[in-house]
Amino acid sequence: MDDEQRSQALVKLHQQLHHCRLCLDAGYDIFPRAIFSGRVGARIMTIGQAPGITEKDAGRPFNAGSGKRLFQWLAQAGIDETWYRQTQYMSSVTKCYPGRARSGSGDRVPSRAEQALCRPYLEAEIAVIDPQLILPIGRLAIGLFYEADEALEKTIGSQKQIDGRWIVPLPHPSGASRWHQILENRLRVNRALDLIHNHVQRLFATSNS
Repeated sequence: MDDEQRSQALVKLHQQLHHCRLCLDAGYDIFPRAIFSGRVGARIMTIGQAPGITEKDAGRPFNAGSGKRLFQWLAQAGIDETWYRQTQYMSSVTKCYPGRARSGSGDRVPSRAEQALCRPYLEAEIAVIDPQLILPIGRLAIGLFYEADEALEKTIGSQKQIDGRWIVPLPHPSGASRWHQILENRLRVNRALDLIHNHVQRLFATSNS
């Protein structure tokens, strides 16, 4: 597809996402409003778990504290938040806010059935955007590209190539997570950011464009 065809395909896909009620119709107590951002021409795609409540309300991915920490990390890799949000692509394993966990602590993790219902949309996004670098953020997203039970200690700081695309995982930047606050794990995050920086330099040379 050329850029015009990709743009048309993306507009159609986004319309489908906005009107999707598959999980709701299947009986899952979600809040339909697909959250994503980006455009054709993006070379980097981030994939999170699912929108949180502030993302649902604001209508943009990684809107609150987790987003602030994520872009603090990415700044170390030479990625400016404003530039990234305007030019690159942000999505998630499932697109709608899944609601709070029954325990009342944190958001509910989307079920495997919900993930399966939403998976064709993610695959379509990847196909249309055709990113050269994918950053899966958090265990659920990392599990799309690595073994689902593989420890973060093994995946963070690593990279792999799948279908010509580089995959560099990051932990979820939630303030409720203790994982990325441990010194050894911060070093793993720094290694991942070094890998991302190298890819950014390769993809964009000396300027963000």
